[in-house]
Amino acid sequence: SDGSIRLHQMTSEYPLMQWNDSTNGQPIIALQWALTRPAVFFVLDASSNIYIWDLLENDLLSVAKQAVPSKVVTMAVLGEPEKTNGLLGIALAKESGQIDIQYVKKKWALP
Repeated sequence: SDGSIRLHQMTSEYPLMQWNDSTNGQPIIALQWALTRPAVFFVLDASSNIYIWDLLENDLLSVAKQAVPSKVVTMAVLGEPEKTNGLLGIALAKESGQIDIQYVKKKWALP
């Protein structure tokens, strides 16, 4: 609810990493790992901003932020992990009932 993200290992109750205020205090609505690149994850906040985290590029801050002009209520990551074509997308469900599919740059999608 405060925009904090914690990365846990299954064998410990304490986080390996913690990023406080990662969304400028906005609640996190959804967080999804990339299906084709294990070090990348996507965060959707309550203000309809999508943050891309690539832990191999920067483990302190998100590497990109994209504001979506209309209210997004949830997201899902699309891709085929067994294929190495670098095709990765995000489905955005909007408050209006529309679904948008946005494709991710290959640098965040390639294994």
